[in-house]
Amino acid sequence: MIMQQDDQHWDLQITPRDKLLTIDWQELWRYRDMFLLFVDRNFRTAYKQTILGPLWFIITPVLSVIVYVTVFGGIANIPTDGVPPILFYLLGISVWGYFSSCLSATSNSFVTNAAIFGKVYFPRIIMPLVAVTTNLLSFAIQLAIFAAFYIYYVATGTELVIHWQIVLFPVLILLLAFMSVGFGMIFSSMTTKYRDLQIMLAKIISLWVYITPVIYPLSMVTNPKLHLAMSLNPVTPVMEAIKYSLLGQGQFSWLWLAYSTLFTLVLLILGLMMFNKVQKSFMDTV
Repeated sequence: MIMQQDDQHWDLQITPRDKLLTIDWQELWRYRDMFLLFVDRNFRTAYKQTILGPLWFIITPVLSVIVYVTVFGGIANIPTDGVPPILFYLLGISVWGYFSSCLSATSNSFVTNAAIFGKVYFPRIIMPLVAVTTNLLSFAIQLAIFAAFYIYYVATGTELVIHWQIVLFPVLILLLAFMSVGFGMIFSSMTTKYRDLQIMLAKIISLWVYITPVIYPLSMVTNPKLHLAMSLNPVTPVMEAIKYSLLGQGQFSWLWLAYSTLFTLVLLILGLMMFNKVQKSFMDTV
């Protein structure tokens, strides 16, 4: 007697994707609980088993500002376009810190999570999104510190100008986040085979800050060719627009912001293509 088996029914089928630009948004939504779990884990463990704990989110930028004010403002006499040095450096450090932290975390997505990827299935794109969200929480804390100093200076009579472009602040931060994810996915895809790229990226980030108007205003660069070269840095137009909107100093240009947006879009597409290609077989090389 021949027994006929019924076709098995599966609630979830995991199949490889052929399209390099495919993002399954429904799948990402199904794994939203895991996303929130990773965000909570990363935020809690950042300073776990430390004496001061979450206070390091406040201490780190404050100590950096003290060093910057002393060295670059007091010793090197670098101008801040009439803005109180504490506000100038605190805003620059916070914004740059968010971008660089997202880039560093995203670039290690495959390597640092190889053990989890090898045991449990979930959309790999979640890890770059987790890095951006976790660092956004840290950035929010630093932004609150900036707001406290800002209120203090205004209360003591310091004239500070806020332009209407402040409404674009969330968009500018989102642009930096996407830019860091694009760069990060490219490096993350390549570091599965070439681990020394992690060291190279760390060096690039440490030097990148000096060609970005973080510790000095862009107006200080008077050489036309050098000014153009620094403006071609995709982070520069965003950084200047943020300073212009919150501090009243800096250079706001729709043209240069369009350039940064286009640069970010191309970067995201390239990064997503490489990320989707590598995630199919990275466990064989990581």
